[in-house]
Amino acid sequence: MKLSKADRETVRMKFGGKCAYCGCDLPERWHADHFEPVVRELKFRQRNDGTHRLESGKPSRPEFDTIDNHMPACPRCNISKSSLTIEQWRGWIVGHVKALSAHHTPYNIAKAYGLIVETGAPVKFYFEKFENAAAERKEGE
Repeated sequence: MKLSKADRETVRMKFGGKCAYCGCDLPERWHADHFEPVVRELKFRQRNDGTHRLESGKPSRPEFDTIDNHMPACPRCNISKSSLTIEQWRGWIVGHVKALSAHHTPYNIAKAYGLIVETGAPVKFYFEKFENAAAERKEGE
């Protein structure tokens, strides 16, 4: 689904112009991410010069290709999330911290000098904090 300018603006403002995942201010070239992955089939197309180009095709889950399923995302978060579900991505992030701690000497040196502090806190995305704050405001009314 190609989003219109108006649809893109609606998606952009879902969380006040912030990335739904990390909460940074959206850059000029932000991405509209599918919260529930759509997963498109990939095709190789031959170019006139004999080389091939990878193109995305039809979604394998078209029911998720809707404006309601789009989240505003900074490029870093959207590319990192890729076609993972939110829980798969949450686990992927935690796994990277564990891998760094287990196998990356410079990371462990930085930890030893107090430059990095692992909290063990669960990964909580901006949209979850945003929704919790909205619910708390509603309860206070």
